[in-house]
Amino acid sequence: MVSQHDVMMAQMVSGAGFIAALDQSGGSTPGALKAYGVAEGSWSSDAEMYELIHKMRVRIITAPSFNGAKVLAAILFEKTMDGQADGVPVPTALWNRGVVPFLKMDKGLEDEADGVQMMKPMPGLDELLARAKGLGVFGTKMRSVVKGVSQGGIARIVEQQFQIGEQIIGHGLMPILEPEVSLKMEGRAEAETILHDEILKHLDAMTGDRRVMLKLTIPAEADRYADLIGHHRVARVVALSGGYSRPDACAALAKNHGMIASFSRALLEDLRDGQSDEEFDRTLGAAIDEIYTASTVKN
Repeated sequence: MVSQHDVMMAQMVSGAGFIAALDQSGGSTPGALKAYGVAEGSWSSDAEMYELIHKMRVRIITAPSFNGAKVLAAILFEKTMDGQADGVPVPTALWNRGVVPFLKMDKGLEDEADGVQMMKPMPGLDELLARAKGLGVFGTKMRSVVKGVSQGGIARIVEQQFQIGEQIIGHGLMPILEPEVSLKMEGRAEAETILHDEILKHLDAMTGDRRVMLKLTIPAEADRYADLIGHHRVARVVALSGGYSRPDACAALAKNHGMIASFSRALLEDLRDGQSDEEFDRTLGAAIDEIYTASTVKN
């Protein structure tokens, strides 16, 4: 009998579509709510703020257009994972719609040093991963950032990503490794070459049947990551929008064969709290269609 994990794996490896990133954390939540049309004075505590963002996310994932036909997966903030939608845990609600649930599990970034921002320590990670697994989550995502051309710095963030990735795999979860390259940095193409080579080195050193996913900045040189996309240790390579508007992100993504979207702001940028449910779903559906096309139809 085919397991749920196997069905999810097949969808993530070969399904047509993209990943919705619904994982804004504490630091980025006020900005996400403001963009949605909820003024900063609308809450008086963090608990109220998180309740507002949870309502926004539930509205998204229960909209008729949000389903597995074009949205392969969704990345959740921890509090969203622990919440409910349609009267069931959010990961269950997603999978009921054919959308694979992932968890953003990093705790933010260290201060910049040697051209990069490493991930902060993650106390209690094993307990979090076990809880996520119990809720039906398929995988995780964790982010670090490259801000300068630094061989040593880039090597360290890639090593950290793969090291923690092994811990995640040990819990039976699929890690999405996200060493983001800042779009604003000078020497971006050179940094991407270093990043590519470091990732390839770690992929080639993996043993057993281990696989990872990669979430990368859309490269300055189209198809720069083609060999990573085809690597037998890579289940999927997805792209972050990185501050691009949706049209710009989709235009850049469409030049990269085999790379699909994992967009956050570019997916949600036209959604507003004051929209009727019909207008909200129509707007979300148009964004989903545009990102789906860029993920599946290549120039």
